[in-house]
Amino acid sequence: MPQRANYEREIIFSILDEGFICHLGLVTDGLPVVIATSYGRIGDHVFIHGSAASRVAKVAKGTPSARIDVCLTVTLLDGLVLARSAFNHSMNYRSVVLYGQASLVVDDEEKLESLRAVSDHIIKGRWDDVRPPTSQELKGTVVLKLPLTAASAKIRRGPPEDNEEDYALPIWAGVIPLDVRASVPIGDPQMDVSTAASVPDYVLNYRRP
Repeated sequence: MPQRANYEREIIFSILDEGFICHLGLVTDGLPVVIATSYGRIGDHVFIHGSAASRVAKVAKGTPSARIDVCLTVTLLDGLVLARSAFNHSMNYRSVVLYGQASLVVDDEEKLESLRAVSDHIIKGRWDDVRPPTSQELKGTVVLKLPLTAASAKIRRGPPEDNEEDYALPIWAGVIPLDVRASVPIGDPQMDVSTAASVPDYVLNYRRP
């Protein structure tokens, strides 16, 4: 529905920053493909990482200037909307759709910066605590850079919207809120007790934006 569209950059940024997984759509070998993967944002660009042997990498490397036309989506589900009629059931959600040409990140310094952005997007502070990628790991990883030049959001909030004559029906209607919550962290059972570090604060008190 057109009234649910939103083009404010801050709204688009906030949805991207809260999401975990994006769905990247592209055409390979004449067929449409959609891939679910993690991502990160630096300013007006979204970065998507994957294996150098992945379908995305093969498509990008096989095009002039290593650019490919893509569509990227991120969706946050906030609630199930139960109406008095089956027709008017819905969901409360926030979503972003990006269109554009994604390019391969070839500079090692920019690749490291973008991989840090992906890591920080999932759990901020982790990158500084872990072993950095080796040159071999960097070589085996591809990063796509997608500018936020064609982006839009769609948002649905609020209660069900029933037909006027249905409001008198003796049927429960309303919203079941949904959210993502972190549970108690579970340590790796293979961790060496003699060298094990204490659980970081960003793990114990994990929160999304």
